[in-house]
Amino acid sequence: MARLTLLLGPPGCGKTTLLLALAGKLDKNLKVTGEVEYNGTNLNTFVPEKTSAYISQYDLHVPEMTVRETLDFSPRFQGVGTRAEIMKEVIRREKEAGITPDPDIDTYMKAISVEGLERSMQTDYIMKIMGLDICADIIVGDIMRRGISGGEKKRLTTGEMIVGPSRALFMDEISTGLDSSTTFQIVSCLQQVAHISESTILVSLLQPAPETYDLFNDIILMAEGKIAYHGSKSCIMNFFESCGFKCPERKRAADFLQEVLSKKDQQQYWSHTEETYNFVTVDHFCEKFKASQVGQNLVEELALINQKDTIMHCP
Repeated sequence: MARLTLLLGPPGCGKTTLLLALAGKLDKNLKVTGEVEYNGTNLNTFVPEKTSAYISQYDLHVPEMTVRETLDFSPRFQGVGTRAEIMKEVIRREKEAGITPDPDIDTYMKAISVEGLERSMQTDYIMKIMGLDICADIIVGDIMRRGISGGEKKRLTTGEMIVGPSRALFMDEISTGLDSSTTFQIVSCLQQVAHISESTILVSLLQPAPETYDLFNDIILMAEGKIAYHGSKSCIMNFFESCGFKCPERKRAADFLQEVLSKKDQQQYWSHTEETYNFVTVDHFCEKFKASQVGQNLVEELALINQKDTIMHCP
């Protein structure tokens, strides 16, 4: 099932390192303990760059190219190949397997795979989803050339990854330099992409507005290089209430979640007034999470995935 997950945590807590590790882009010279797996499969057994994409907070594009040209070029650069090449390979495999395709689907696929086709239907589709169709034929631009806006560049950066083969997108502080309205629009687009393409998308944001926060399915909360919570957004407030901390009615959820882990801000949220307050460390929250129902469900889910993987690899 496709999920849109928000990665929260103060600066320096390890969000970027986590995203790079998941995308297989950590410095090869680093000493690493533990393993990263996709559905029970270790990163060493496949090429993570073909499955996942790390999208940084910086937008790097060829300024002379238009939005449409950028999105048409991106899948070829990522090794997807042209639609004509893909169609030839599909036909070859169908013949080998003795598969007869649905006539209507076959006609459609061949129509959009004609060699020399100037406009890709996939590009048009992605531009529509990302709200880039209004600037399709405008150059991206840079400091010296007038082009598309900052928000449109953020959408284009995301679009470039979507048209590729990646089905796990790791997005690092994509709201940098954007107002809350533009950030909301981009995350709304990502929500549609996650649903339509069945992709898993993990987005790191520092201080998302309430309407943006509400778009996410799951939350990963980090502090001091550790994960204090990883699970459904609907359960996170109950978890912290069970630990003795309650979010005030007018407080933004994302701000509360980061401040409740801070030694400076934590005490104001203490709800067990009949008990003496003592600072709760990140390590203590981690232990509480592991013992919680959400934490237990996560452990069981991972164990089930690993069990299935073991069965599949048995001789």
